[in-house]
Amino acid sequence: MPTPRGQMTVTLTDELEKFVRDKVREGAFATPSEYIRDLVRSRYLAEHDRAARLKALDAALAEGLADAEAGRLVPIGEAFARVRAALGIADEDTIA
Repeated sequence: MPTPRGQMTVTLTDELEKFVRDKVREGAFATPSEYIRDLVRSRYLAEHDRAARLKALDAALAEGLADAEAGRLVPIGEAFARVRAALGIADEDTIA
């Protein structure tokens, strides 16, 4: 018989089951289901955020490649100087 929509059966090792029950007993969560739901939600959000960051990185790389192909280049020394300035890092030439 299938479980109702939104419900799942999860099988844990004895050690993991004890861990979950201990977390509930500590009072951080009302039920084991609440704890598992929180773990899954956290993982989902982390993976969603990672996917968004990778998509943004891909777009930035594509933009950079397009700039390079169009001849819009900056000498490497100038590029690093700009990055250091943006990060508030002293220029290598000024370090004694």
